[in-house]
Amino acid sequence: MSKLSQDNVQKEIIAAVNATPAVVPTHRALHKKGFSFSGEPFDVQLDVWHNTWKQHPSFWIRLHAYLFLERYIDKKELHSTIWETSMRWQEDVDDWAHCDALAKLNTKILETYPAQVYAQLKKWNKDKNLWKRRQSVVSLLYFSRTKKVYLPFEQIAALVEPLLKDQEYYVQKGVGWTLREMYTVFPKETLPFLRKHIKDISPIAFTIAIEKMGREKDVLKAARKSK
Repeated sequence: MSKLSQDNVQKEIIAAVNATPAVVPTHRALHKKGFSFSGEPFDVQLDVWHNTWKQHPSFWIRLHAYLFLERYIDKKELHSTIWETSMRWQEDVDDWAHCDALAKLNTKILETYPAQVYAQLKKWNKDKNLWKRRQSVVSLLYFSRTKKVYLPFEQIAALVEPLLKDQEYYVQKGVGWTLREMYTVFPKETLPFLRKHIKDISPIAFTIAIEKMGREKDVLKAARKSK
């Protein structure tokens, strides 16, 4: 698209988004209805949404950029391009909602390109940026029920363990989320892991981690109290 047409479509996006109530389902409906360029090929639309994400750091405008990628996540032939875009957008993330939205994409791409995505998650795991650290664990399983293929338990635990003592609230929320999903997928391996690190897990993460447990919850609470 020419610069002029990029300007026009961005004005269209901004006008439509600003005229829509700040409610996610309403914005999803708006996005589903489409824009004047929604019939263009994927790469043309991606160019529009990438430039819009970079140039207009509005929560709701960026939500629409994400919704565009979400529409195509079931097309594995596009996973490489979506992953490259997600990594570039991660550089701008400054809230949990956009972080977790990208995690929903990343966890699917992790199934297609496990080595490539995991290598990047390892880098983010040590990053100074708290949203990259959160991304490094939330992308591993996201909501495990949405996945068909999982990394081995050891690879997942290897990224969770370094963040157990992380001081950031939103990182700890991500750690707890991932521990909870680990238990859902790998209960026999996760319980010993939790017992081993019982005194290292923050109260924030521990509360989330045991949400879906039965009697094991009381056993872990007792072990934590004794420590």
